[in-house]
Amino acid sequence: MEATQYCTFYVDGLCFGIGVREVQEVIRYQEMTRVPLAAHVVRGLINLRGQIVTAIDLRRRLELNDRLSGDTPNPGADDTEVHPMNLVVRTDDGVVSLLVDEIGEVVEVAEDSFERPPPTLAGVARELVRGVYKQQDSLLLVLDTARAVSVSRS
Repeated sequence: MEATQYCTFYVDGLCFGIGVREVQEVIRYQEMTRVPLAAHVVRGLINLRGQIVTAIDLRRRLELNDRLSGDTPNPGADDTEVHPMNLVVRTDDGVVSLLVDEIGEVVEVAEDSFERPPPTLAGVARELVRGVYKQQDSLLLVLDTARAVSVSRS
């Protein structure tokens, strides 16, 4: 039985996964430089050890509500200012940071349990999710990284 490993993360309570081979690293929130006239989903640029990396807010990319300073991805956390985490991924066009609410763990799933996206998945999420794996207590939504980082200037 073939198995695949995914790095999991959460956005607005939804559990997503990206193949571990696409992930370069996970880092805490970094200060960003805003980019005038950039697409709404581009939150800014970060300096990753001398490399300039575009940061894309997955909440905005998935057309979800913006992160509020009162939102706590970790219930019980005493942080008053909640910042997203940076999930740095490798793409054909270079390295990009995806801003996510919380990082999960690496999970291994059997390839034969892969299913097409459910009909209840609507909007932009339907375009960006390649399929799902049923977990014990949730669905693991497999993100199409190439589509997620492809943004228009609108």
